[in-house]
Amino acid sequence: MIRNNVHKYSVSAMCDVLNLPKSTYYYHAIESNTCAKKAEDQELSKEIMRISKESHNNYGTRKIKKELTKISEPKQVSRRRIGRLMNEMGLVSNYTVAQFKPRQSTCNEAPVKNELQRQFTQEAPLVVIVSDLTYVRVGKKWHYVCLFVDLFIREIIGHSVGANKMAELVYQAISSIQANLNDVKMFHTDRGKEFDNKLISEALETFGIKRSLSMKGCPYDNAIAEATFKVFKTEFANGAHFSSLEQLALELHDYVHWFNNIRIHGTLDYLTPAEFKQQPL
Repeated sequence: MIRNNVHKYSVSAMCDVLNLPKSTYYYHAIESNTCAKKAEDQELSKEIMRISKESHNNYGTRKIKKELTKISEPKQVSRRRIGRLMNEMGLVSNYTVAQFKPRQSTCNEAPVKNELQRQFTQEAPLVVIVSDLTYVRVGKKWHYVCLFVDLFIREIIGHSVGANKMAELVYQAISSIQANLNDVKMFHTDRGKEFDNKLISEALETFGIKRSLSMKGCPYDNAIAEATFKVFKTEFANGAHFSSLEQLALELHDYVHWFNNIRIHGTLDYLTPAEFKQQPL
């Protein structure tokens, strides 16, 4: 009764009329609000758990907050509250795990220049593609993954796996690209010998693709590829257990599909690459 009439009368006056101590009213009001908040937290926790699971535990509070605005009954929730509920449920984003930095490979002294010059923002697809390699444990041995990334929307357009770090691995990744390679203008990588060799040079010459190499010992010249591999290691490779190269290839294929079609990207205004491409120019 008091709560329904607080807009008309003061709490003190109504408590006097009802011969009710103000402390009793406030106690029940606080208890009622606490119960309502707990019920709301329970419902919110279910959504957070679902979103986290669907993201393969990769989304943190920022992306979960964005996803909560897309559900049937959109919720505006602070990242602090999301973080508290995640802690209560024991949910930890993969990005909170410390990263292991692999040793940099030796580079060559090829005269090819850095034609890209850190122009990482491109306005059209396939103008510039970048690539790099990283290693993943399969059984008790290290195997390798090669990814090709289109700078336009940071989409993974090609990938391959292999037991050895060599030119054939890069060539397989090129072969996996579904787009017309004649549309590619430039291919930029670091100075690893697996990228700068006769096999890859012939492939690039066939499609008229200009080559660009980072400056010696400067990972910042290939920053997008480096950043993509940091995401890849965090979301896919770290903590994973692959018993065979075939298993790695299948799970990598699934991850690339998720990365391009389901995973929202902060750099794309929280759209997926597939959604971003569908926007009118």
